Amino acid sequence: MGYINYNGAVLKQDTAIITADSRALRYGDGIFETLKLWQGNILFANEHFARLWRGMQLFQFDIPKHFSPEKLQDQIIALAQKNGHQNAARIRLAIYRGDGGLYDAKNHFPNYVIQTWPLPQGNGEWNSNGLVLGFYNQAVKPCDSFSNCKHNNYLPYVMGALFAKQQKWNDAIIFNSNATICDTTIANIFIIKNSIVYTPPLADGCVAGIIRAALLIHLKAVQYIVIEQPLHQEDILAADEVFLTNSIYNIRWVQRIDAVSFTNTLTQKIYASFVPTMAATYSTV
Repeated sequence: MGYINYNGAVLKQDTAIITADSRALRYGDGIFETLKLWQGNILFANEHFARLWRGMQLFQFDIPKHFSPEKLQDQIIALAQKNGHQNAARIRLAIYRGDGGLYDAKNHFPNYVIQTWPLPQGNGEWNSNGLVLGFYNQAVKPCDSFSNCKHNNYLPYVMGALFAKQQKWNDAIIFNSNATICDTTIANIFIIKNSIVYTPPLADGCVAGIIRAALLIHLKAVQYIVIEQPLHQEDILAADEVFLTNSIYNIRWVQRIDAVSFTNTLTQKIYASFVPTMAATYSTV
């Protein structure tokens, strides 16, 4: 039996913690962070908590004085230790409003739930077989002030993931409301064409990924040409290489989209220069 942390209390993971009046259940009124715990440390903790605090302010939560990144980090590490996941874990920290109707929330307190899952041996290593992706266009993501947050109104990603599973893909590429590429259901997307690295800008609705931001800094520092610009489906299919980034898997190369195959020569070089440095870098709050 595993455990969760609900508003600071450690409970058995099957404990019921919301009511039928929950705004999180009714409206998806909340945000979340997915973090990686590695050898007892939260990787990029400062960056994750900064993004979370921006999201809470944007979602108009009333943040108590005692509610701090330091407190949450301590509770995350303690929960991972209780679950036996302290060496390598995926952490989900969800923040949501409590009970109430659409216009009459009882309060704006940031209720929170922390969950941990063990990561398998070899997590984050180079994926030598490559990923298989496809395009999903039955739901599109808006480009608005909430798009760069990881929030609970996740329908394009949820349905895209279901579609990817049906198609036996590893992931699905999501479009935005402008019909350009946004990201995938769980990652930011990059392409390489003629040795130039491209990725969609934040204005095109992609999640403001922590690894995305760190990699952009790294690529520029090691003299790659990096361009953030809108990408269309035909740009992806015409690329020499395609790769994905997220906080759990680091960098993963894509070997095929539809019937188009891709190489990985530069992606491997980027992985080799970035990931060892990143894995050794963790932020404490």
